[in-house]
Amino acid sequence: MEQTTQRPWEVLRELVEQDQAEKLEAFLETLDTNETVRAIFRLSPDEQRKLLLTISPQSAAELMEDVPDSHVAELLDELEPEEAASIVTEMDSDDQADLLAELDSEDVERILFHMDSEDAADARKLITYPADTAGGLMMTEFISYPDDMTVKAVIQDLSTRPDDYALYNVQYLYVLGKTGKLRGVLRLRDLVFGNPDLPVKKVMAPPEAVPVSASMEDLGEFFDDHEMSAVPAVDERNKMVGVVRRRAVYDALAEKAEEDNLKARGIVGGEELRSMPVLTRSGRRLSWLSVNVLLNILAASVIAVFQDTLSAVIALAVFLPIVSDMSGCSGNQAVAVSMRELTLGVVKPADAMRVLWREIPVGMLNGIALGVLVALAGWIWQGNPWLGVVVGSALALNTVVAVAIGGTVPLILKSFKVDPAIASGPVLTTITDMCGFFLVLGIATLMLPRLIA
Repeated sequence: MEQTTQRPWEVLRELVEQDQAEKLEAFLETLDTNETVRAIFRLSPDEQRKLLLTISPQSAAELMEDVPDSHVAELLDELEPEEAASIVTEMDSDDQADLLAELDSEDVERILFHMDSEDAADARKLITYPADTAGGLMMTEFISYPDDMTVKAVIQDLSTRPDDYALYNVQYLYVLGKTGKLRGVLRLRDLVFGNPDLPVKKVMAPPEAVPVSASMEDLGEFFDDHEMSAVPAVDERNKMVGVVRRRAVYDALAEKAEEDNLKARGIVGGEELRSMPVLTRSGRRLSWLSVNVLLNILAASVIAVFQDTLSAVIALAVFLPIVSDMSGCSGNQAVAVSMRELTLGVVKPADAMRVLWREIPVGMLNGIALGVLVALAGWIWQGNPWLGVVVGSALALNTVVAVAIGGTVPLILKSFKVDPAIASGPVLTTITDMCGFFLVLGIATLMLPRLIA
């Protein structure tokens, strides 16, 4: 078999057909993350399923780390519950929670039924936490010792149980009181250079911890300010319940940014992969495209009202899209700032008026600057300064409207529990188009004698 001339998915397909488990695992180790994901998505659903069942559950779990959770959920849903459970068991607890959250509750229970009772209990607890909090991002695998245990005893325990701790982050060890409260953190160098006869409470460092309810944004700020690869998560009684890894937080923030980006472009649900069924993908797109058709018809109806003015001064038709598009760009900038501040917790829906008054001065300055540029273009093109006055003033006024709407709409939608990432764009576009068309044609109607002189 000439592997050097075959593409990765062709090699995978051949090895899967031959049921070559060892060769499959060896080949997968040679691929980087991007190659692995691309190769898997080039396989048919049946081939993907057979791939997971051919390699060991541990290898399958490692392989699924690189694949989007929604797709992994679809794959596991096609497996028998005991087959899926064997793979889920090998995952880190935080990855388990992310994956199980994508499945129906009945499917989750069927999988958990075939898992170790303790692991299943941990998984059930983890999926009760909101996904965008420390509880939803943490892993429950961590190494802890009582505060009266000696340094020598800790080192001996670590050295005799390497297999038990294979999945654990051993860069940090945690010191707990008798009730499970976090007392301190043990770094490996504290153990190596510490007096072996001292209890660990004498060599531990003061603990840095986050509440289990901490938001994803708060966690991102925490890791930006602290050079730590992981931080313990504690409940309201300061009892340690898990560990949040820096990588998990940054991955979650990146995924949220991608979802918001897709939502802003009208992809309902914030995720789409071309491996999804065609009807599902079409439905997610059409749900907002169909709404946009109605909104655009509403905006275009403004033009119909002023069709006599437009017929008299046909040059106005050239400037209608310019005014609406430029205003829309200004409004989208304001939307982006509001979305960012909502994410960071800097503003809340109650701050809408404050945001409005902060945006209006920016809109006025930018509107005047843009209006002057468009006015000069209209004057030079048609040789009529009044055309420049019409389109320039319309753009200036509409820019103020756009930034005012763009800044406040996300907050208003949030107050009504509507996802601002999905709805802000269509609302802004409709309002700025309607106002832009109305301002251009309305001002032109008032000044019609000067425009056709």
